[in-house]
Amino acid sequence: MNAKIIVWYVGVALLLVSALMAVSGIIACCTPGDVSRMPLLFSAFATGIVGFFPLIFIRSGQHKLNFREANCIVVVSWLVGCLFGMFPYFFYGGDFNLVNALFESVSGFTTTGASILTDIEALPRGLQFWRIATAWVGGIGIVTLFSRLMIGRQDQAKLSGTAISTMARAGMSSGRSERFANRILVTYIVLTFVTLFALKLTGLGWFDAATTAMSACSTCGFCDRNASIASFANPAAEVVLTFAMLASGINFGLLFLTFVRGSGKSVFKSEIFRVFFGMVVLCTVLITQDLLTRGGYTSFGAALRDAAFQVTSISTTTGFATQDTTLWPPLSMGILVACSLFCGCSGSTSGGIKMDRLLLALKGVGKKMRNFMNPSAVYTIRMDGVPRSERQVNDTFGFIFCYLIILGVGGIINMAGGLDFTTAVTASIACIGNVGPGFGEVGSMANYGDFPVLLKISGMLEMLVGRLEIFPILYLLQGFRER
Repeated sequence: MNAKIIVWYVGVALLLVSALMAVSGIIACCTPGDVSRMPLLFSAFATGIVGFFPLIFIRSGQHKLNFREANCIVVVSWLVGCLFGMFPYFFYGGDFNLVNALFESVSGFTTTGASILTDIEALPRGLQFWRIATAWVGGIGIVTLFSRLMIGRQDQAKLSGTAISTMARAGMSSGRSERFANRILVTYIVLTFVTLFALKLTGLGWFDAATTAMSACSTCGFCDRNASIASFANPAAEVVLTFAMLASGINFGLLFLTFVRGSGKSVFKSEIFRVFFGMVVLCTVLITQDLLTRGGYTSFGAALRDAAFQVTSISTTTGFATQDTTLWPPLSMGILVACSLFCGCSGSTSGGIKMDRLLLALKGVGKKMRNFMNPSAVYTIRMDGVPRSERQVNDTFGFIFCYLIILGVGGIINMAGGLDFTTAVTASIACIGNVGPGFGEVGSMANYGDFPVLLKISGMLEMLVGRLEIFPILYLLQGFRER
């Protein structure tokens, strides 16, 4: 691997982080009495210096990235971004000791939405915006953003096809090409602004509308209110957010073709979307009925509204809340746990295993059963009309296996750290799936602030592994081992 070119690209990623810190610092300067202005501006300056330093002494040249170099850029950029992203929190102080500051930064950049804060509304406005900004840039992926906005088309042409695919996959798991990267970026920005103006029309202030839209479209779930979306007591805003979260859980490439280009390749013709949307509808119906029967709800409209919002929020790994779901009946909680495992579609900002993998795995199992019954027959697995190879099916099984193993190990570590079974397991699911809230002590209205240091570190590792989808980290570790 060419270490210099890797450092160069990571430096560009840090410049993007520095720019977001500067914007947050400007917001703090425009807010009277905001004491976060100096922590943000100093962090922006320090991060910018470190990011700009490699660009002075290292030339990007005509080097074409190979797979290992591109993979290393993906992983290291994310890790370094999270590390520098904690500076504003740490310099601000308060609840943010070193571990807490890093936890909040990792949670934001991985769009997990888990927080250590007990009083979010006490944060200065500049730091609140920085918190949401890490989630927004994390939604699209640091590497995808800087590769699209700052490197330029000439440098993009130097990347091999494998490298482009790897770098795009850091932000979107189904990234395949430069064209796809352009589509997801345009769709992401347009969706954010549409959500912002729609929320403004429901009566939210500009700051609340902007930060909530950024958080919803990144499927992070960070909110500038202690009681999350319930604080607004705004049914119209909840409807807007339900549609925004649902859209953010769909393949952005298909959204682009459907709503921007008006192509015949409609999202509504996608088998994966139909399965995902069908799951959301089914879970909403089941929870609505459960709330009316066992949850103490007397109004069908209220039960449907809360069920639809929470199912959409969890199944897209957003984590917004309008109710304390730890008080819901066991069946409703069980359904939400299932939603937090298989989540949205590949090519979206959602985390989790993804509906694509679940569907492909189920078809793989079906094929093996048919082959067992009729060994001489030849069956082809197709998804959205595209044939899937045996290797793709096996890779899917391998990913799900690794995902569940890491989830189980995280749950065991949590229990060893003193958490009860429900909290330990759902916290592990929430961290590796980048969901945020779980049940027990980490419910929709709770936080991770009381976790021991070891469990916070374990949670951060799960967030990173889940966001990077396991294999890029394994490839990097394997490369170091071979060296």
